[in-house]
Amino acid sequence: MEEKQLLMIPGPTPVPPSVLLAGAKPMINHRGPEFAALLAEATVGLKRIFKTEHEVFILTGSGTGGLEAAIVNTLSPGDLALSVSIGVFGDRFASIAKAFGVRVETLDFAWGAGADPGRIRERLAADSGKQIKAVLITQNETSTGAANDLAAIGPVVREHGALLLVDGISSLLAMDCQMDAWGLDVVVAGSQKAFMIPPGLCFVGVSDRAWAAMEQATIPRFYWDFRAAKDYLERGQTPWTPAVPQVFQLVEAIRILEREGLEACFARHARLARAVRAGVQALGLELFAQPRHASNAVTSVRAPKGVAVADLRKLLRTKYGVVLAGGQGRIKDDIFRIGHLGYVSESDIIATLGALGLALRELGFEADSSAGAAAAIAALRG
Repeated sequence: MEEKQLLMIPGPTPVPPSVLLAGAKPMINHRGPEFAALLAEATVGLKRIFKTEHEVFILTGSGTGGLEAAIVNTLSPGDLALSVSIGVFGDRFASIAKAFGVRVETLDFAWGAGADPGRIRERLAADSGKQIKAVLITQNETSTGAANDLAAIGPVVREHGALLLVDGISSLLAMDCQMDAWGLDVVVAGSQKAFMIPPGLCFVGVSDRAWAAMEQATIPRFYWDFRAAKDYLERGQTPWTPAVPQVFQLVEAIRILEREGLEACFARHARLARAVRAGVQALGLELFAQPRHASNAVTSVRAPKGVAVADLRKLLRTKYGVVLAGGQGRIKDDIFRIGHLGYVSESDIIATLGALGLALRELGFEADSSAGAAAAIAALRG
């Protein structure tokens, strides 16, 4: 029998049975009317999720590919971009821009915290010559379990006039993201996160301001060219061969999510996040992210004294069948992370915290092994 695992990482996330089955449908012609109907339904659904009236494209590739697409379609070599970073993935967005000759100025904030809109405003206000062409930011920083307040940051960037390019790969559906109302110009999301489908697709929303910038952008682009995506979408196609099974799955996942309702989806993620945080603290562990910036997609936990993260994760995986994520970058050995986005249930949270309590005791950490699960149950009832 294949080993059964409880996948509690911030992606890839578990996939609902009906979505798995959708991926097993017979192959269809990606240039035919059946695929055109699928693409149209998925695109309309994505616009509702992104809360936008602008173009949204379905691209075959990872979220990182979507971030590259955001850069190459809107900027030119030598342009200045302001990178607002609160962790590994904020830094990665900046690295992508640098790879294409964009000059990047970094505005770093403490890991575990969110970016301060006031500091962003100060830097942009000092740019009297409007040299900064774009601001790069991550809504949900999965490496630290912290989130940025785009509702506050979006208007600040719009005051200046720079484009706001957003890594929303792990945030879309786990938390609200209002592309139009908050003045976001390019938003990138990934299929393997709260969308509850396997890796292979990324989704990109593009504002009118981003389209205008595209006319001046000179970074070479081919596979990620939004102009080609728009041209083919009008024909009910994608410019290059799409991951057809994942498009079947996307349509099914959107149907599930719309039956639940977007606001209910956000509330579910918030409820599970509160339960995880309550359980972790009841076990005597310390949260890494600041409470007011804590993510609804993933919770970061400081490793307890005397317990190695690698040993804890290995024991949870091999003995209890629970898979947690480790830290990344300079906090690789300092934290572990519990994902609670997408197709994750209350019982998954309770089981994870129960197993965590047992594993901690086994590794010599003094804790009431049942306290985490009990606290999570109490939080879920509250």
